[in-house]
Amino acid sequence: MKLTTKTTLFTFALSGAMLSVLVIISVLAFRQFSISTAQEHVRTAAQVILVGLTEAMINGVIDQRQQTLERLAQVPGLMEARVIRGQRVVRQFGEGLDSERSMDEVELKVLETGKPYFKLNEGMDPTFRGTIPFTANSAGTPNCLQCHEVENGTVLGAITLTLSMSHLRRQAMMTIFFMTGILGIFTLIITWVFRTQIAAVVATAAGVQQVVSRAKDGDFSERIDYQRDDEIGQIARDLNQLMNYLQENLGNISKDVARLIQYELEGNTNLLTTTTEMVGALVEVAHFKQAVEEDQTKQEVYARLGRMLSGRFGIRRYTIYEVTANQNHMKPMVVDGEVEAACRWCNPQILFQSDACRAQRTGHIIDSVETPQLCNMFQEGENEQCEHICIPVIHSGSVGMVVQLVVQREHGSLFQLLLPFIKVFLRESAPVVQAKRLLATLRESALRDAMTGLHNRRFLEEYLQTLVASTKRKQNHLAVMMMDLDHFKSVNDTYGHDAGDTVLKALAKVLVSQVRSSDMVIRYGGEEFLVLLQEQENHNGAAVAEKIRAAVAELKIPVAGGILEKTISIGLATFPEDGDDFWDVTKKADLALYKAKESGRNRVIIYEPGLEEEMAPDEDKK
Repeated sequence: MKLTTKTTLFTFALSGAMLSVLVIISVLAFRQFSISTAQEHVRTAAQVILVGLTEAMINGVIDQRQQTLERLAQVPGLMEARVIRGQRVVRQFGEGLDSERSMDEVELKVLETGKPYFKLNEGMDPTFRGTIPFTANSAGTPNCLQCHEVENGTVLGAITLTLSMSHLRRQAMMTIFFMTGILGIFTLIITWVFRTQIAAVVATAAGVQQVVSRAKDGDFSERIDYQRDDEIGQIARDLNQLMNYLQENLGNISKDVARLIQYELEGNTNLLTTTTEMVGALVEVAHFKQAVEEDQTKQEVYARLGRMLSGRFGIRRYTIYEVTANQNHMKPMVVDGEVEAACRWCNPQILFQSDACRAQRTGHIIDSVETPQLCNMFQEGENEQCEHICIPVIHSGSVGMVVQLVVQREHGSLFQLLLPFIKVFLRESAPVVQAKRLLATLRESALRDAMTGLHNRRFLEEYLQTLVASTKRKQNHLAVMMMDLDHFKSVNDTYGHDAGDTVLKALAKVLVSQVRSSDMVIRYGGEEFLVLLQEQENHNGAAVAEKIRAAVAELKIPVAGGILEKTISIGLATFPEDGDDFWDVTKKADLALYKAKESGRNRVIIYEPGLEEEMAPDEDKK
């Protein structure tokens, strides 16, 4: 029920209750007033009749009293006037007239008690009866005892008067009706005034409700169309000003934030909810960026990106690729939450030919939800109805990373809505990933020999502690091979340093090809190389060393001026069998190398105890 209706009903109910109470009080008051007035009239009329009868007795015309009473009965409002004689008067003067002899119970009781009797007879034609006793009184003039032979205070008779109350009732009813009419009109006026004032409040309240309801849905364009100069009008104006402020400023904020995160606002967008979500996303992005900046390696950043996709957006199937543009390679860094797992959702061809990846080649988002079968490199899992959204991330003007989201076809539209927020996380983390990759590249270049691409001695020094700890923990063995090209100095002297560089590069390729990927090939310095074999129980270091020696002996290296054939000498020691200190074992391998040089070169010598006393390193023999 509306407030206006409630107020109207309440006003009518209150006015009706007040009117009813007033009518009841008025009726009771008029009734009591009428009774009191009638009593006084009866007493007055009785005294007048008593005086008249007394004068008639004095003047000797008491026998004409009936005519007097009949004329009194013709007085308007006086319906009956009758005189009744008491017993003492009857004994003294006789029974009198017929009307004076007929008495009812009330008159008998009044004659007996000497007390007046009054009664209002209700009905259609109400009447008021009063029976007043006359008592003998010796005081005053005339003296009743002069004519009546009775004692002072004896009831001589009574007068019964009956008055009509109809005219009083009519006057009372007319008065009550008049009052009721006045009050009714007043009630209507009050109700109209209240309704008018309340209508203003109700209209404003309804407007406020409509404005607030629309504002809750993010629509701040609703206004209250109300013109008043009182407090209600001020409320309407203030609320309209507030809506103007919110619409202008919140709209601008929402547009700025949407522009910042590259989110396209729709016309019916809930500004409040959308702005809150976008600002919340920016706060999360700021925290995320701070977190990735504090990560130590790019691997940690990639892992955090994966946790962001799965934890923040609920994406369980995805791949984060690192792109090496200068090598035309792509490497899966995180696959479905697994760090450096195998390629799962794309043709492995893209790993060695990154241009085959459409997102990497074009630098645009590839969305097969919107355009099915857009990229032929995508391979969905068996019996899975999946699509993909591939997001390229730009590093220094080129694609440095590709994030692939794998989604069910029926959920594709949902992921398209999440895409702007995911792009913000990726965009903010891109400089950090690029910096981490650059640092890793710089570090890698500092730990590798620029000419051969092999690890250098500095790498060995930094990685040695980890390598030794792992070997001891796993109870493995390290075969340490120190090797040196035979007569390398003559190559530089005869064919030049370019030919020498060509020989070293060719040797590096041979060494890498003859060992496992878990083994290490290090350019130790000049034409010296160090090979570390990680072994378990089978000590096959000597066999591998011989294999390397034979491969080098068969190597033919084309240089300017001819084909070169070179040999290599190798010294072998084992850690920890030949010593608990790695560098000590390396020196022992170096002693074995000198032994190989002294023994005629192009051979493998295994370190044996006592070799220190037998040999002393001689640089001229290299």
